[in-house]
Amino acid sequence: MDIFGVLTMIGGLALFLYGMEVLGDGLKKASGGKLEIILEKLTSNKIMAVLLGAGVTAIIQSSSATTVMVVGFVSSGIMSLSRAVGVILGANVGTTITAWILSLAEISGAGFIFELLKPTSFSPVFAIIGVSLLMMAKSEKKRNAATIMIGFAVLMFGMDMMSGAVKPLADVPEFRSLLLKFSNPILGMLVGLVFTAVIQSSSASVGVLQALCMSGAVSYATAIPIIMGQNIGTCVTALISSMGSSRNAKRTALVHLYYNFMKVGFFMVPFYILNGFMNFSIMGEAASATGVAVIHTSFNVLMLLIIFPFTNVLEKLVYMTLPLTEEEKEGGRKIQILDPIFLDRPALALEMCKNAAMDMAKHAKEGMLLAMELIETYDDKKAQKVRDLEDLVDHYEDELGTYLMKVNGHHMSPKDSQEISILLHCIGDFERISDHSVNIMASAKEMFDKEAAFSKKAQEELAVFTKSIVDILEVSVKVFCEEDLELAKKVEPMEECIDYLSEEMKKRHVKRLRKGKCTIEMGFVLSDITTNYERVSDHCSNVAICLLQLNEEGFDTHEYQGAYFGKGNEEYEDEVRRLREYYALP
Repeated sequence: MDIFGVLTMIGGLALFLYGMEVLGDGLKKASGGKLEIILEKLTSNKIMAVLLGAGVTAIIQSSSATTVMVVGFVSSGIMSLSRAVGVILGANVGTTITAWILSLAEISGAGFIFELLKPTSFSPVFAIIGVSLLMMAKSEKKRNAATIMIGFAVLMFGMDMMSGAVKPLADVPEFRSLLLKFSNPILGMLVGLVFTAVIQSSSASVGVLQALCMSGAVSYATAIPIIMGQNIGTCVTALISSMGSSRNAKRTALVHLYYNFMKVGFFMVPFYILNGFMNFSIMGEAASATGVAVIHTSFNVLMLLIIFPFTNVLEKLVYMTLPLTEEEKEGGRKIQILDPIFLDRPALALEMCKNAAMDMAKHAKEGMLLAMELIETYDDKKAQKVRDLEDLVDHYEDELGTYLMKVNGHHMSPKDSQEISILLHCIGDFERISDHSVNIMASAKEMFDKEAAFSKKAQEELAVFTKSIVDILEVSVKVFCEEDLELAKKVEPMEECIDYLSEEMKKRHVKRLRKGKCTIEMGFVLSDITTNYERVSDHCSNVAICLLQLNEEGFDTHEYQGAYFGKGNEEYEDEVRRLREYYALP
């Protein structure tokens, strides 16, 4: 091989790796983070986790990407280590689909159908369509589809260049002698391990091996140990991603590492012992791209079936390596809502932010409901729970706010950017609701400490007012979590009704004060409670309006309120009248 042949081979490798990267990115963007969310939500048991891990990896074409996502899920506390084990086992099977796609290059036969199935035949078509779409298409979906096509075409062109460049080497004795050395199981495994660790993709590494096999110079004695090493080398990506993360994230990466070491050990030791006695004839035969795909798949499926019943042992081994700390045993680990790992996938990161914001909304609602209970019956434990929930909601706001700004720094679609703006507004409203819960708790404590109570009439009126706040809070959180736009339209009439209740209660209190049925001191307490109630309803209204605006692609709150809920809107005014009757003060 002359210098031009070497350049062709290196250029082919560069195109192959670049094509693999472009293809993977296109598939990830096309999924929009939805596949990973499914993975996080539906892995209810280990069998389901294995199936989903295999399916998601087969679609996004990267076991490393799947494993890194799982590391992030475990680190954030939204997936248990037990469920993560199943996903990792499945991902190792799902990644083998790439080898089968690349093996299409070996299809031979006469006729139009056989020619059409060859990547060299349809890759140019993919390239033409992909480039045309990329130049003309404006929608994000079409551009993602174009990226996938271009990535696949570049990948196949690169593989064709590599296989063409190395083909003459099959007749070079020095090259054959070098490959023969790799037939040593230990040396071959080290070569596969190091190469895969460097490029951080077992799929790409297997693809390069398949390209070499097309030259006819690589025997199965050389290919098998290299494949084994590739399976271990792919663990590097997960190990790197777990650095600086929680101990659970590190445990997840160790699961991946230990599993791959175990399956390689379980295969190689008996295989080479038997080969020593039986001298398998296949070892001396020239390996093909299809043969590599068969070995890669069979090995991973067989090891999955053997090791799957012993996943508990795998977990115990990991916990022996990284034992639970005293802080973890006590449950005092600081909550890490979102992991930086997700930032490489903006669409997925945004989905995770939505999930975290939903949790925040539920915590804010829980704190407010507890605080309102304290007005009637004060309890120190409940009061402390309100404080704890307020601290937790503050933590959510700080972490979510910072994280959303980082996500927004990536290239986002206009709709995603608007969603980020909406989330930033909404988490601010939920944080303020949580603040008001502490204010209400303080008013309840003041009444308890002074052994004071409202008059019977004031208690009855406050019970109605409290009911209206409970209802608007329940509706608003449901609107936010389920993105129910029809329900969102019911929030603003409720808020206006609550404003009316607040004014009416203040007027009635003044009347009782004049008649000497209430004290000025209790009047201040009642005023504080009603003011906080009213503010809570305002924030609930803001949340609903924000979601309606997102649907209408607008962001002027006052203008939106005026257009949809202003005077003259008969449907709106009828709803307000109905609510005033429903929440009529006694």
